[in-house]
Amino acid sequence: MPSPRSADHPAVSPPQRDTVDALISQTQRLRGGLDAVRRDTVADLGGTDDAQVRWQRALCELAVHQLDDLGRHLDELREGLPSDVSGTADPSKTADTADTVDPAENADPVETVGPEAADATAGAPAGGEAEGHAPTGRGSLLSRVGSAEWNLLTDEVTWSDELCRIFGRDPGDGGLTLDELPSWVFSEDQPILTGMVTDCLVDGKPIDGEFRVVRQDEMVRTVHMAGEPVLDTDGSTASMWAVLRDVSELRRSERAVRESRDTLRHQRRIARTERRLAVEVQEAVLPPWRGSLRLPARDGFPGAGPAPDGAALDLAAHYLPSESSAQIGGDWYDALELPDGHTLLSVGGLTGHGVTATCGMAMLLGAVRGMAVAGIEPGALMGRLNQLLAVSSQPALVGAVCARYDPRTRTLAWAQAGHPAPLLFRDGTGRPLCSPDGVLLGATTGAAYTQCEERLEPGDLLVLHTGRLAGDAEGATERLLALAPRLTAAHGAQECVRTVAEAFGDEPRENDACVLIARVTGARA
Repeated sequence: MPSPRSADHPAVSPPQRDTVDALISQTQRLRGGLDAVRRDTVADLGGTDDAQVRWQRALCELAVHQLDDLGRHLDELREGLPSDVSGTADPSKTADTADTVDPAENADPVETVGPEAADATAGAPAGGEAEGHAPTGRGSLLSRVGSAEWNLLTDEVTWSDELCRIFGRDPGDGGLTLDELPSWVFSEDQPILTGMVTDCLVDGKPIDGEFRVVRQDEMVRTVHMAGEPVLDTDGSTASMWAVLRDVSELRRSERAVRESRDTLRHQRRIARTERRLAVEVQEAVLPPWRGSLRLPARDGFPGAGPAPDGAALDLAAHYLPSESSAQIGGDWYDALELPDGHTLLSVGGLTGHGVTATCGMAMLLGAVRGMAVAGIEPGALMGRLNQLLAVSSQPALVGAVCARYDPRTRTLAWAQAGHPAPLLFRDGTGRPLCSPDGVLLGATTGAAYTQCEERLEPGDLLVLHTGRLAGDAEGATERLLALAPRLTAAHGAQECVRTVAEAFGDEPRENDACVLIARVTGARA
């Protein structure tokens, strides 16, 4: 075969061996580092179906293919192999390439990058790849390169043995003529091949393009073809030479990266949409008041009568998002003036995140408000909430506290369902209220919920929280009780909320949290 240079181009000097050795060493170091990243990525997969992990793994696999291919060609460049790689090479090259392989991964076919392995796998039935399926020996298949020359003066066709193997042909049968070649190519890709050949033979342009080949065993290969015309002494085209490279596995890896990346982007768009919807539901349902709120209000329900001095509640609340803020939870806080002049206080939270959790929270909070307005006491209210969850189409576990404050007697009646008790702060100290019986809502049907009462005094401070302010409910309770001197010395509920927010604002929470603070106005006699 003539030299793969046009007659009007002088031959170039071979590269310096030490320069190529340095490049090989750099490639080997990169390959070793990539092996470590790939192992960590596969380990992180852990049997899950996370789109981001799949995308990262696909990127690692693509990088492996490209580095293996680069290492193979640098080896060939160093050893001075002829451009029509026929599968024979200096056996010492295999040892050089093997230096980049982690011993723990010798069984992985991607590590088989030597040209001898390429010949060994080329004739096996698994050597071809049906579209979208990875063949065995993917590293060697990526590196398979063959050469061809079509002599226009003698009609002679010269194909290397490796090119015959890429096309699934017996090297003894020879290569395909330019007239026969298109019949092996996908119909959609035939214009690409025809255009490249025409431009080369007629206009003397270099060849550079890809097309898909359907072999006789029905395996599909993607082939990259690069070459140029070889000119005669009079400047006319005497022959066309080309190097054809099997890039099927490389394209499969690139396709896997694209598909996993698109899946990840799609899931992220869905997550953003769901979060926006969850925030809108939450903002529409939670109390609209900001800052402090006084209940019962002086202009409250007709017939309820004004609250006695030193018996109204100064209220403030705060919602603390989770550390990631990726998902909105189903936590709530609420304060509502009832028709009889009492005040409803409630906090709670559903398991889960996102739109489902916030919609469930909206349903439960609406039920709590409705039953409280109807005059149902906290213990009975919890029992009916549990019945509601038992017949719900979307079962959930809910922890909640519901309290009813009577300003005339300064009595707090409350019930809980698997939830931390309210904290009462008085005279510079704090304590949890004695908890009535009650399991998580939705945990079991027919559960009984009792209620307790506590008489409050002017200046008393109540703190209701969802238990997620810190890593666990007990830890949150202890840290809140430790704030007793600051909370009891505060001038109002809003200042107390700021104190709690400062203490827990930077807490690495996995879930959202709520805190509701109620202070009995007035001073003790």
